[in-house]
Amino acid sequence: MNNALTSQLFMFGAIFAIFYFILIRPQQQQKKKHEQALLAMKKGDEIVTAGGIVGEVVHIRPAGTDGAVTMDDRITIKSGDARLIVERGRVHRILSGTPSNEPA
Repeated sequence: MNNALTSQLFMFGAIFAIFYFILIRPQQQQKKKHEQALLAMKKGDEIVTAGGIVGEVVHIRPAGTDGAVTMDDRITIKSGDARLIVERGRVHRILSGTPSNEPA
């Protein structure tokens, strides 16, 4: 009886370890890498927002009074003739550091 319980606990532990190393850990690493890229975003970067808007960063305004970089910072982007303000945390992807001036 004790041997069966031990083998079941080992089996559940092995299944959890497999799920952790195949699913959970890579997702955490990807999220951390994305957050680091967002915190390193600078003026002139070409970005895509979570809503699919593509634009160039023209201004970054810190959300706090201390000037620290946070996910709540306001990013002003230029998309076509329009200027939009989005939160840093709503940027989905950074396309490049230098925007392309080629016609689409």
